[in-house]
Amino acid sequence: MDLTGKSVLITGASRGIGAAAARAFAAEGANVALVARSRSALADLAGEIGPRAVAIPCDISRYWEMAQAVQACLTAFGRLDVLVNNAGAIEPIAHLAEADPDAWGQVIDVNLKGVFHGMRAALPVMLAAGGGTILTIGSGAAQNPVEAWSHYCASKAGALMLTKMADAENSAQGIRALSLSPGTVATQMQREIKASGINPVSQLDWEDHIPPDWVARALVWMCGAEADGYLGGEASLRDPDLRRKLGLE
Repeated sequence: MDLTGKSVLITGASRGIGAAAARAFAAEGANVALVARSRSALADLAGEIGPRAVAIPCDISRYWEMAQAVQACLTAFGRLDVLVNNAGAIEPIAHLAEADPDAWGQVIDVNLKGVFHGMRAALPVMLAAGGGTILTIGSGAAQNPVEAWSHYCASKAGALMLTKMADAENSAQGIRALSLSPGTVATQMQREIKASGINPVSQLDWEDHIPPDWVARALVWMCGAEADGYLGGEASLRDPDLRRKLGLE
């Protein structure tokens, strides 16, 4: 897909899926605005990608920072065509009856409020431009309870509803909102899950997880018309038909 001249803002871009997505979008000609809290990792990635990348340190749990990140993207590239809501957290993993309320709420701040903040900051810009694409990393945890993941399951369910809301309210104005449920991915989050030793996901072998670049390739594909059947909903990389369509084997 040729994305030359387009601009993509990616949250959680310092590592894992976010960093892989940044490389994938840049490879297709897009400008990439890299958003995360880690200044040094962002700077390294921006240096690797080159002049079409800008590093924007940001805590997405704070709306004013996310709004400033969008403005920084506009200053750098003059436009915002795609938002990738990727940043996410799962620690601390704990049973509901034992969870620390403040720590539980911090995961909601990142996984749910962070997605809202991204949408809220990007939508006015995209609507004024006549359209745009909002991609959100979802999870099967949005549909089914997973032991000790009450914060993660609740936040991902809420994020999926935000995708549905963005589509319901803005699709007629050219906004394409859709979610991607990648399954388990070989990232730092899976190391944290493994270390918890709680629930069947923590028992998976590392070889059971898909590589982050598979998710990145799917995100690029979702910017095109072939993915329109998923608008307002969620595509799943566990679907063998979708994997075949994307050449992921």
